Amino acid sequence: MASNRFMIILKALFFFVLLLSATKATQKLSVLTMELASLWIVLPTFAAMLFLNFILKSLNRWLYEFPLGAKRYSLPPGDLGWPFIGNMWAFLGAFKSKNPDSFMSSYVSRFGNSGIYKAMMFGNPSVIVTTPEGMRKVLTDDEKFKPGWPVSTVQLMGNKSFTNISYEEHKRLRRFISASVNGHDALSMFIPYIEDAVKSSLESWTKMGDFEFLTQLRKLTFKIIIHIFLSSEGDSVREALEREYTTLNLGLRAMAINLPGFAYHKALKARKNLVSTMQSVINARRKLKKEGSFKGAKDMMDSLIDFEYENQRKLSDKEIIDVLIMYLNAGHESSGHTAMWVAFYLQKHPEFFQRAKAEHEEIIKNRPPTQKGLTLKEIRKMEYTSKVIDETLRIVTFSQFVFREAISDVNINGYTIPKGWRAITWFRNVHHDPKLYPNPKEFNPSRWDNFVPKALEFIPFGAGSRLCPGNDLAKLEISVFLHHFLLNYELEQLNPQSPVIFLPHIRPKDNFLARIKKSSSSASI
Repeated sequence: MASNRFMIILKALFFFVLLLSATKATQKLSVLTMELASLWIVLPTFAAMLFLNFILKSLNRWLYEFPLGAKRYSLPPGDLGWPFIGNMWAFLGAFKSKNPDSFMSSYVSRFGNSGIYKAMMFGNPSVIVTTPEGMRKVLTDDEKFKPGWPVSTVQLMGNKSFTNISYEEHKRLRRFISASVNGHDALSMFIPYIEDAVKSSLESWTKMGDFEFLTQLRKLTFKIIIHIFLSSEGDSVREALEREYTTLNLGLRAMAINLPGFAYHKALKARKNLVSTMQSVINARRKLKKEGSFKGAKDMMDSLIDFEYENQRKLSDKEIIDVLIMYLNAGHESSGHTAMWVAFYLQKHPEFFQRAKAEHEEIIKNRPPTQKGLTLKEIRKMEYTSKVIDETLRIVTFSQFVFREAISDVNINGYTIPKGWRAITWFRNVHHDPKLYPNPKEFNPSRWDNFVPKALEFIPFGAGSRLCPGNDLAKLEISVFLHHFLLNYELEQLNPQSPVIFLPHIRPKDNFLARIKKSSSSASI
């Protein structure tokens, strides 16, 4: 009897386990069925996305490569990205990250270290050139290349500025302006004003407490360039122009989206305001000159008004305005940012700071007692200071690339740059090449001891006929600033961990929030 009951209970348990197993199997089968159903939905969707990506990436090839015929087979490696967008998302993503070099390193990892790559940049089919040899061809062969800046840049700087005018116009006008700002007499004449501006600015900064070092340096360099180009204009004009330039620069490397809220749209409005202000200045200056009542010293504005080409053609107001807008921008942005980075690296490396300071103390020691200020001869003797500036220009690479357009098909290292395509010389790659500069991310002014780079291996101001005509003036400004800063002041960066922004120009996100004070060992100069 007991055994029968046990068998009944055992059978019941068996059937219960069987039922439970069947239930679980049904559940698993149900889940599997759902997963298979989902898979049948996901797979076609994924395949459709792959096909769409293929079509989108093929469109630029069909539009820009297929019309080249057999020449397309000699294009450099690379890809043109999606229509309209091209490679700009990848570019902006890299330059808005902590590693801007990831943009070019992705090309190297995908297509090999050819030093030349095809891409779709700023709305144009382009070839990116990253080696000194390739850049030499692009930047020095004016018969094969002309300016090729993006349309957005030309619209902001002006189609009569140096970004767009013809080779012959540029050659004549550049020679004229270069002599006016880079010649020995001109540089010597600018020094007293620059020195006074630097000394008064440094002194005023000690009273500010916490302040944005970069912002104040940009104000200083803008004040200097305004004096050189528009010497007789007052503070109100300078302040109005300075405000607009800040907005203008934020749109220079942005995508050309002319819609409210976007940086490029704001930059176009800033340019309109700059043109209006400049036109008012020109009108007033012409009126005074016509009446013979202009009493100010002759500045670049007067020189541009009086300038004539060989055929006796004078510059129109539009041409003068475009040249001024470009020069006032280039003449203060690069100098201000570079001076900030020089100070940044020196305060980060006390051993370099002390060596640079010793050089300036030696200048004071050897100065005749009757001499009151710096001379160009003294500045030219600042050998270590020059190395510090060059190392900063190299590691920061303020102008990271320039644009040219191929006038005809050009062959570089076996690859073709087709007529009409842009050539982008990527300076950053040269300056950060470990084969040229060992440990390229390391700030080391001593690397310049007994070292002279070969042609196109150091190009902070470009190269060829369109080399920046204000390069000597920029280094002069920075040298004068460093002279007084090193001898008399101590700088404290308040937020050393501030993220670095790379567009439109490399800078700390907080604009180098700092505090400055008189040094206990300041010199009497």
